[in-house]
Amino acid sequence: MSNEGKQVKVHYVGTLDDGSKFDSSRDRGEPLAFTCMAGQMIPGFDEAVRTMEVGQTTTIRLEPEDAYGPRRLDLIQSVPLAQLPGAEGLSIGQRVMLQSASGQPIQATVTDKDDKTVTFDMNHEMAGKALTFEIELLEAK
Repeated sequence: MSNEGKQVKVHYVGTLDDGSKFDSSRDRGEPLAFTCMAGQMIPGFDEAVRTMEVGQTTTIRLEPEDAYGPRRLDLIQSVPLAQLPGAEGLSIGQRVMLQSASGQPIQATVTDKDDKTVTFDMNHEMAGKALTFEIELLEAK
């Protein structure tokens, strides 16, 4: 039976290939609720839950294409400090919110900075990474 279109609740633990945990609903003590196959989740996660039965636990490994996509070099940009008032106070590794030309917010990480420019990486922090999820379907209505 398909869970497509149903409101589901899952517990999950996400790990990287080196075994390090990057996220866990169990650690937060609260299951994740979403509408299955409604585009609210990364594609591979949604697809795994679509065919699960309540009470079932499964482990899936998603390649970047089924998760947050590959890292894109066009999403790494250097900007003159003179164009960004206050940017001189930024530090490498800092997460910031930028704004696209159309006014949309974009999360970015400062990856380099010198006395003239600052470089931002606007890739999702999980882009280019294979992700493994242990998923337990708790509810499907």
